[in-house]
Amino acid sequence: MATKIFVNLPVKDLNKSIEFFTQLGYSFNPQFTDENATCMIISEHIYVMLLVEKFFQTFTKKEIADATKTTEVLICLSAESREAVDALVSKAVAAGGTTPNEPQDQGFMYGHGFQDLDGHLWEVMYMDPAAINQEQAPAEASA
Repeated sequence: MATKIFVNLPVKDLNKSIEFFTQLGYSFNPQFTDENATCMIISEHIYVMLLVEKFFQTFTKKEIADATKTTEVLICLSAESREAVDALVSKAVAAGGTTPNEPQDQGFMYGHGFQDLDGHLWEVMYMDPAAINQEQAPAEASA
């Protein structure tokens, strides 16, 4: 079963957020874009709805977290290589984002991240496919 994921994030300035993520290489579905929201396409099955805070508030009775002061979610995206991790983080910083942490290198897995203009945390990671296949091989053999 193919499941689609829609992450909803509040933003202060929709146009600035669109400009920021465009600089990172993402595109948007114009069918779901107006003055209140846009649909950012991550992949065929993953989308991020960027919603102006006032509009976002209509979906919840809870207070909207100030992501510059608290962590409401960590969004982690995979990358094709270590270089792709660093490239995306570099694009984010060049577009006005910040890096809250140093890169994490665990040999088989490498990750780094950035904060977008609203303080949402985006992690980007690469995992060596050989390490994944080694872990799966014994389980498959015993099945």
